[in-house]
Amino acid sequence: MRVPPYLRMWEGDRLLYSVGVVSLGCSKNRVDTELMLGILEKAGYRITANEREADILIVNTCGFIDPAKQESIDTLLELAQYKTTGRLKLLVATGCLAQRYEKALLEEMPEIDLLLGVSQYPMLPRAIEQALGGKRVSYCAPEKTVLAGERVLTTAPYTAYVRIADGCDNRCAYCAIPLIRGGFRSRDMQSVLEEIRRLADSGVREHVLVAQDTSRFGMDQGGRSMLPELMQRAADIPGVEWLRVLYCYPDEVDGDLLSAMVSRPNICRYLDLPLQHADPDLLRRMNRRGDMEQTRAFLKKAREMGFTLRTTFITGFPGETDRQFERLMDFVRDIRFDRLGAFTYSVEEDTPAASMPNQVPEEVKKARLDTLMTAQQAISLERNLLRVGREERVLVESVNAKGVAEARSAAEAPETDGCIRLSGACEGDIGRFGKARITAAEPYDLIGEML
Repeated sequence: MRVPPYLRMWEGDRLLYSVGVVSLGCSKNRVDTELMLGILEKAGYRITANEREADILIVNTCGFIDPAKQESIDTLLELAQYKTTGRLKLLVATGCLAQRYEKALLEEMPEIDLLLGVSQYPMLPRAIEQALGGKRVSYCAPEKTVLAGERVLTTAPYTAYVRIADGCDNRCAYCAIPLIRGGFRSRDMQSVLEEIRRLADSGVREHVLVAQDTSRFGMDQGGRSMLPELMQRAADIPGVEWLRVLYCYPDEVDGDLLSAMVSRPNICRYLDLPLQHADPDLLRRMNRRGDMEQTRAFLKKAREMGFTLRTTFITGFPGETDRQFERLMDFVRDIRFDRLGAFTYSVEEDTPAASMPNQVPEEVKKARLDTLMTAQQAISLERNLLRVGREERVLVESVNAKGVAEARSAAEAPETDGCIRLSGACEGDIGRFGKARITAAEPYDLIGEML
């Protein structure tokens, strides 16, 4: 890449413009952020974690639901202040919000100098050149997302997300992701395995497979899910100590997946299965496939095999009645999920649910959410109490001055679940696996001691 002379500030061959990135939203977004950082680093830009010292700030936005959109807008406005209080020359918006609301952002947020959609990250260096030259730039044409490349990890050095696919074909009635990222596209299996091998060679010990729908991996290429094979082959790579998978779709998981996951000791027995609801009629309105009784049987089988169970639900979907919500509550009380996230239904333009009749009032959505999460808090405590007295393998993530560590077991996913607070740790334990005894439980966290 040749940068015009009037844009260059050189120290030898080193470009002195520094770039900071704020990544919002999900783990898939984080992978996009890391790919962008890899592209920028290769182009010669310095990466900084200090927003005040950045010449260029990039916000990788989320556009999934209203609170995420608002967080993205608020973050952009907050960072724009560095144009007067810091060194900021360019404010860049990328990601899902930029992709979906390009025109509105250009019209309503003059603070943004450059807009880049989810498929345009390879253009980032050239787009920055144009913007530094005084041109307001926007590239948001829908194209195939870049699924792989050199990355700068933003996670702890022992943990990394590995995206195995992008886009989605499920077309849930409430979800705008297919409008933003297009149809489902799997990566080539060999490409995924090579990336995991490179990460393991660099010191990554926990590898987390992510996609909009991980259980569909390979179906667009061979007609059947290749996720079980991928997990077994990935687990056999030297240096992979934990392998976990997130975001499976309920009607595409079966006994083959469970069998594959228990076939290797380094595959975490952790099942993340976003169900969204438990009432059959409401699920049909959501355009969610699958049979809830089969799902119930599958979850109970997984529990018997020692799996940690995680899910997410939506309260207040259009038409949800008190009886349907109670059916959801009955399901939650029956399965007793170890981990449960929930959010109120958010109206998304251009989705089928946005125009459905019988929209539920906001106060009802929130009341049902509170009821659900209050019940789950008691269930989470109950599930955690079952672990008291056990010895578990843990990964230490931090240690304070008093020797108290925050750690995770195979039952806690990074950035999502609670932690295990452990006494008797030292700074040298960070990033290492060890043994711990669980001595007490809270609703979301556990307490223990290093052995």
